[in-house]
Amino acid sequence: MSRKLIVRLKGGLGNQLFCYAVARRLAWANGAELVLDDVTGFKYDYRYKRKYALSNFRIQARPANREEQMEPLGRIRRLMARKTSSLRPLNQRRYIEQVGVDFDPSILTLRLQEGPTYFDPFGQSEQYFHDIRELIQQDLAMHAPAERLPQDLAACINGSASVALHVRWFDDGAFPQSSNMSQDYYALAIQRLLEKVDGAHFFLFSDRPQEASAMLSALLRGHNCTVVQSNGPADSVAIDFWLMRQCRHFVIGNSTFAWWAAWLGEYQHDGSHIFAPGRNVDPQHSVTAWGFPGLLPDRWNIL
Repeated sequence: MSRKLIVRLKGGLGNQLFCYAVARRLAWANGAELVLDDVTGFKYDYRYKRKYALSNFRIQARPANREEQMEPLGRIRRLMARKTSSLRPLNQRRYIEQVGVDFDPSILTLRLQEGPTYFDPFGQSEQYFHDIRELIQQDLAMHAPAERLPQDLAACINGSASVALHVRWFDDGAFPQSSNMSQDYYALAIQRLLEKVDGAHFFLFSDRPQEASAMLSALLRGHNCTVVQSNGPADSVAIDFWLMRQCRHFVIGNSTFAWWAAWLGEYQHDGSHIFAPGRNVDPQHSVTAWGFPGLLPDRWNIL
């Protein structure tokens, strides 16, 4: 009986990429077939209404069938599998759930049993997959959009000292415990980047581009800046991601979407500078978790 690893994908694009990458490495290390559960992690996401978002990449793994998804009665079956597996040593579990988002080195040495293993990870650290970086980059290659606007923007990005400037909005920012990154962070990051990059051209990406532009307008005055307006429908999010990774340098917020664009983009350009916030954002909430151990590569500029 051959080994098979069924990974449960969940969250937005960035979180799905982390789930995929850690599972890709675990399957590769064990000579196992990788299968994608692209359904159950989104089935009950009533709040954020996330959907499978990896169809624009050149990933070869097949989707899971209903039995591999533990359907029907999936919630009950997964609960029973989690409880039963938790009583066994890690290497003997048929259901492996990563508890918490901190880097877990035991996943790197995990030996899978023969037959199917269900894997429910977060995987939010390059330490899980840095040794197969080239494989991950190949899997995550994307076809260029056919539309004229992104093609023209890509030409401008590739012909300049381009900086992907990303702002993620989690809330309206009215409360002290807001998960949004502050204007002060962006002021410092932009200042430090301009000390390293001459003639920077900023390309502003955001899920709320007009509000991001208003927040940063004073900081960007006197510098070339293009507000990218395509973010919205699912296909536009993929276009934004494709455009971001074309950039040479990065100033990112607390966003796994931007993390991946920067991680993939830095290997396309020599001398890439990446600035990321080191602020800890409540890790009890998987959507806003940030700043936990292992998330940010040491080579990045962490502010």
